[in-house]
Amino acid sequence: MNFEKITEYLDSLPGKGIPSVDCMIYENHKPLYRHMAGHVDADGTKDIQGNEKYLMFSMTKVQTMACVMQLVERGLLSLEDEVAQYLPAYKELMVETPAGVKPCAIPMKIKHLVSMQSGLDYDLSRPGILRVLKEKGAKATTRELVDAFVESPLKFQPGEHYEYSLSHDVMAAIIEVITGKSFGEYLKENIWEPLQMKNTFFAKPMNDHIPNLVKQFTWDEKGQTVPMDSSCCYQLSESYESGGAGLVSTTEDYAVFGDAMACGGISKEGVRILQPESIELMKQDLLNDVTHQEIIQKMGRLGYGYGCGVQVLMEPELLHSKAPAGIFGWDGAAGSLLIMDTATKRSLVYTMHVRGCGTAYGEVHPSLRELLFS
Repeated sequence: MNFEKITEYLDSLPGKGIPSVDCMIYENHKPLYRHMAGHVDADGTKDIQGNEKYLMFSMTKVQTMACVMQLVERGLLSLEDEVAQYLPAYKELMVETPAGVKPCAIPMKIKHLVSMQSGLDYDLSRPGILRVLKEKGAKATTRELVDAFVESPLKFQPGEHYEYSLSHDVMAAIIEVITGKSFGEYLKENIWEPLQMKNTFFAKPMNDHIPNLVKQFTWDEKGQTVPMDSSCCYQLSESYESGGAGLVSTTEDYAVFGDAMACGGISKEGVRILQPESIELMKQDLLNDVTHQEIIQKMGRLGYGYGCGVQVLMEPELLHSKAPAGIFGWDGAAGSLLIMDTATKRSLVYTMHVRGCGTAYGEVHPSLRELLFS
């Protein structure tokens, strides 16, 4: 690969209001490329060094789904299982309909959770959430809060629509029920330690205590970059572990994970976290005709399908893209990105720390995709 164009592009981003960027590319366990640029503090005086930590937000979902696939491999879980089999609070669900709130006619299944077709939303002020936090405070657990999600009705019958939501937080609670471990313990034993990811862990609601955490910024209504606090609103309590948005990590750690997934589930040290067949199942598009249109309308993902927590490029010709069909991955609320390809065994991890940055999704991520496969 010729890296001059991607280096030139990354170097241009701090001038476009993204204070710092870091990018790492692997191919078949070989780190091909690493480049970083910009400053990681509010004053713009501290150069990025490469050992920084980031709130990964929704890039957490890919690791959660890898855990789901592990349990499917072991025969402990099926995508066709009903959620109520593991979480009894999900047995008698209610749903909003044009005729008012009614009992849910369709049982919520694991396949609905992993593919964001569950009927849940991303409303962190659901009455049940607020009730549990009032009663339990910082000690409110993942299971307690997830059970509370369905104290208010679903937005639609499971499988009818696509709605980006708290579904993967529910999967974290299910993993706890199946394994008898906290979700963080399971991740540590089955993903982080096998891959030697020593700088990946769960955030807290506030994270000023974390060494080398990049200053978090937000884009205001004028498109200007403004410093903000180190909060992770998706970590609902000190004891909660969000399967959808809770991780802190580094570029290097996530690159090791991305490389293992792109190489069929095996690390450069020969440690297997997933079978290749499980990764192919993870990439299988789970959307229907209606929900395909909704992921385009709501998320802007033209040409993509959605599998188990990952977007999958299905029609690159619609994007006039040089990238091959089958590449998969996801991104995070602060602009970070993970791309993986099992055909070329190539992966890219890009990190930044700006909330609400539409440029990241509309310009930066597509540009990096094209540069990776040009």
